[in-house]
Amino acid sequence: MSSSPFASTPDETAETPAKTFSRRKLILLAAPVVLLLAGGGLWFSGILPHALGMDKHDARMEAAAKLVPPSYVDVPEMVANLNGNLHKPNYIKLTARIEVPNPADVDKVKAAMPRVVDLMQTYLREMRPEELRGSAGTYRLREELLVRAAAAAAPAKVSDVLFTQMLVQ
Repeated sequence: MSSSPFASTPDETAETPAKTFSRRKLILLAAPVVLLLAGGGLWFSGILPHALGMDKHDARMEAAAKLVPPSYVDVPEMVANLNGNLHKPNYIKLTARIEVPNPADVDKVKAAMPRVVDLMQTYLREMRPEELRGSAGTYRLREELLVRAAAAAAPAKVSDVLFTQMLVQ
């Protein structure tokens, strides 16, 4: 028997089932990847959410939110002395409106108005005149008054505090 380098050996015939096994493995691994890519493409193109009916709920919620304009509740005019120099008193005169996104909550906010005014007055009395300078001071005042108005009218939602008049003397 002559051994030639090109003669088939039993080891080479064993490689044929290994090649088919690797093709099966490739198909089994590639199929889920292809399905995931196709599903992701359908999802991000908007076809899959539309087919599942997921976009209808969001459209209804946006339409309902756009139909109802916010309501406004006037806060009585407030005058408070600021915490500052003892020799020269400083005062703030403030008139504001509270924005309520749900018109059904207007009565709740009006019922809580004495508490809202009390919390706002207490905060204003602790402020110094330097804290109210510039637009940054006005913005901080608005944010702090919004937090207090929301806390006072707790079950009702308050979305903003709008200044109609503010005078610092």
